Amino acid sequence: MSAEYGREFEGLVALVTGGASGIGAAIADRLSAGGGEVAVLDLNPAGSPHFALECNVADNASVRAAVEQVARKFGQLDVVVNNAGIGAQGDVAANDDDEWHRVLDINVVGIARVSRAALPYLRQSSSAAIVNTCSVTATAGLPQRALYSASKGAVLSLTLAMAADHIREGIRVNCVNPGTVDTPWVSRLLDSAVDPAAERAALNARQPQGRLVEAAEVAGAVAYLASPLSGSTSGISLAVDGGMQGLRLRKES
Repeated sequence: MSAEYGREFEGLVALVTGGASGIGAAIADRLSAGGGEVAVLDLNPAGSPHFALECNVADNASVRAAVEQVARKFGQLDVVVNNAGIGAQGDVAANDDDEWHRVLDINVVGIARVSRAALPYLRQSSSAAIVNTCSVTATAGLPQRALYSASKGAVLSLTLAMAADHIREGIRVNCVNPGTVDTPWVSRLLDSAVDPAAERAALNARQPQGRLVEAAEVAGAVAYLASPLSGSTSGISLAVDGGMQGLRLRKES
C-alpha cells in the first residue's frame, strides 16, 4: 500500500455533489487536505475554493455534462461522494405526491444518475470508491420525518446493492449515516421554530453525546470510507450520530 496516512488521496480525483456548503463543503475540504484533487458539483457552486461546476442531480443531462467535464479536466475520476440531497418534514400525510417525487428524485435517483455517469471512469481506477450520504433516519424511526426517512432508507438499500454489483470491478461502495448535523440548513430550520433555543436544546438532548454532530466529523468518516487505505471496507453504513442509533442510556437522576 503506497498511500500514507494524512496524504492518502494523493494522485486521486474526487467528485463531491452538494459540495459547496454544509456537510459537502466539509467533505471537499477534507479530501483536498488529504492530497486529492477535488471537484464540487452544486446547484450554487459560487464560493467553493475547489474546481466547482453548476449541476442539478435531478437532471440527467446536467449530471452527465458535469461528470464528463471533471474527467476531462483531471484525466481521471477515482472517488465519488453522493452528498447532494434535500430535507422534508411531516408525517406520511404531510406531503403531496409532487413533493414525494421531488425528494425521492433528488435524494435517491440523483445518486443513480451521478454514479452511472461516473462508472466508466471509476472502472479505470485502481482506487475507486463511492460514498453515499445516508442518515440515521434510515435505521431509526424519528417523528415527523416520513418522506425524508423513506428516501434515506432507499439510499441505504441502494448502497448495499451497488456494493454487491461493483465490488468485483474494484469499486467499493459505502455510506455514512449522520445524526443531526450542525449545518446552515439545520440553523435555518431552527430559526423558523417558535422557540429556536428550546428546539436546539431538544435536538442536542436527542443525541446521547449531548450535542449536534459537526460537519467535519462526517467528513472524517467519508474520508475513511473513500480512502485507498480502507480497501477491505465495502457495503457498510458508518454511523456518525453521537450514539443516537446504537446507545440506550438511562436517564440521569
